[in-house]
Amino acid sequence: MLDRAIFAGVLTTITLTAIPYGTVEVWWESLFECLVFLLTALWIIEGGLRGSWFVREHRLLLPLVALVVFAFIQSLSFSSMGSVGDVVVNKSISLDPYGTRLAAFKLLALVLVAGLLLRYTSNVKRLQILIYVVIGIAIFSGFFGIVRQTTQRGEESFILPELSMGTGYAQFINRNHFAFLMEMAFGLTLGLMIDGMRRQRLLMYIAAALPVWIALILSNSRGGLLSMISQVMLFALALTLTSPRNTSPEASQLSKIRRFGDSPVARIAVGVCLVCALIAGMFWVGGEPLAERIGSIRDETGTELVYVREGSRRTEIWQATLQLIRDNPVAGSGLGAYWVAISMHHDASGVATPQQAHNDYLELLAGGGVIGMALAGWFIIQLSKYVRKQLAAPDTYRRAACLGALCGMFGVAIHSFMDFGLHITINALVFTALLVIATADFRFNVHENDAPLF
Repeated sequence: MLDRAIFAGVLTTITLTAIPYGTVEVWWESLFECLVFLLTALWIIEGGLRGSWFVREHRLLLPLVALVVFAFIQSLSFSSMGSVGDVVVNKSISLDPYGTRLAAFKLLALVLVAGLLLRYTSNVKRLQILIYVVIGIAIFSGFFGIVRQTTQRGEESFILPELSMGTGYAQFINRNHFAFLMEMAFGLTLGLMIDGMRRQRLLMYIAAALPVWIALILSNSRGGLLSMISQVMLFALALTLTSPRNTSPEASQLSKIRRFGDSPVARIAVGVCLVCALIAGMFWVGGEPLAERIGSIRDETGTELVYVREGSRRTEIWQATLQLIRDNPVAGSGLGAYWVAISMHHDASGVATPQQAHNDYLELLAGGGVIGMALAGWFIIQLSKYVRKQLAAPDTYRRAACLGALCGMFGVAIHSFMDFGLHITINALVFTALLVIATADFRFNVHENDAPLF
């Protein structure tokens, strides 16, 4: 009972987190963390009754656990810097110890979600349910965004109080954060199409990807469009490099057309046509608003001066961030402390002060220094080991799910060069789910029809 309740509880938590703006406000984030800690307590009880708490894949999380510990160390006070009136000012690595502590708790909650999913995604049916939950959240969010875009009029909010006209997309306050969610689901469905070709499910996966693709285009997120094109290119490359694994006697009797379809030439042609069709369809669906949005890239990244220098362009924010990194190269200025630390280097009018670096790699280096980046590198090395194993799995569905999760994460990796979508709780949760889909390892049995759903 506990095993089923915990798995269902994690899926329910992920689903509910998507509703209130993707969970960005403090009270919703607090509720999310409390639910995760409650599920973790149930995990401890269930593991005690079963006699085991961990699986081998939990080793993947060791670098992230180390990053959480490092964040807590950053928030500790080591000595006193003096006092201001009756207030004693303590010295710590972080320039905002309270913000760093909050970031550490949130990261801890995400690591625990990953641990729960790795422990309780224990058979093929649960893996399928997790995949359907991720895709389902994206489909409903996409439909909500399309309906909101086509029906919202005037200054009244749309269902949720903060969804005023011209603000964000779907239930998100920021259109780019919505794009992160669509990218992850779109990449996942791309990978599953490989399995769909063999199991007559291709149309089902195309139908799932279509509303996600349309909503992503209509959101007019430039980073989202770039990431989507990159995902399709990765998928096309995977098609050309993947060789058929069917070596049965029946395989030698394939028709010439089927053999040509499995040849590298045909796969390259399919990949090129897929990318061209995607780009053409993107401009056809997006129309003039999309063209104008892409044309504004020059204004965003340009270097020409304006009368009042606000410092709100990405290039200006990145330059200030590089100065912050140079001043705190080893241990950083504190995870979650960026908005305080950057104020010392942001040379502008003060009309707009950046809250994030609009580049998660620069922000991690600024907040965690070389130590934080080293822990992130350790995590990537660990991830690659488990991913290679799943890509070599004998079952097509397992390989396709792993490839789809990689496509989704690849889109996030590209988009994170210019935005901070993983700061949004639902996006971080879905990314965590993709990590589990790509790495979860169990005795995969395609004939395991009697395995319990929950």
